[in-house]
Amino acid sequence: MEVVSSFLNGAKLLKPAVYEDNRGCFFESYNQKTFESLGIKTTFVQDNESFSKQGVLRGLHFQKPPFAQAKLLWVCKGEIEDFIVDLRAGSPSFTQYQKIILSAENKLRLFVPKGFAHGFFVRKGSACLNYKCDNFYNPAYESGIKFDDKFLNIHWDFGNIKPVLSAKDLSLPSFEEYQKNAVFKYEE
Repeated sequence: MEVVSSFLNGAKLLKPAVYEDNRGCFFESYNQKTFESLGIKTTFVQDNESFSKQGVLRGLHFQKPPFAQAKLLWVCKGEIEDFIVDLRAGSPSFTQYQKIILSAENKLRLFVPKGFAHGFFVRKGSACLNYKCDNFYNPAYESGIKFDDKFLNIHWDFGNIKPVLSAKDLSLPSFEEYQKNAVFKYEE
């Protein structure tokens, strides 16, 4: 496993060593010792899987403290356009976002620290996203920000596809509304 890229003050894009032959491939997708050697000292306690059809947009989601979650994300089927936004007040990358293409083909893993919002769009076909979380889900602490927030100005690439969102995602607050009760602070 190697760090391909680090960005937004703590997020990391990881590439596993893949062993291929005429039967297919094998790779180690997670090893706590390896992750610690790469500077990721997180203990994961919950695994989730999300299946989405073409055109589905999920996000921008996060959980508020004390149930904030660091996540390790990867796609095991299909391809997504993934976005993370740094919501940690005082962070050098506060309010900046990063777009990453995750796919079953590229096998990349994305580590997202606590204090980030996360969302993704299924560009073609369908996609299955897996993620490990370092804290348990708690519906009372679930939150988010509108995917098309004017201040964040995220450049989604929808092409000719009209995004499909849940009623919950359509009713998420703006970044300005989030700021009134901001919950994340940057800690070095």
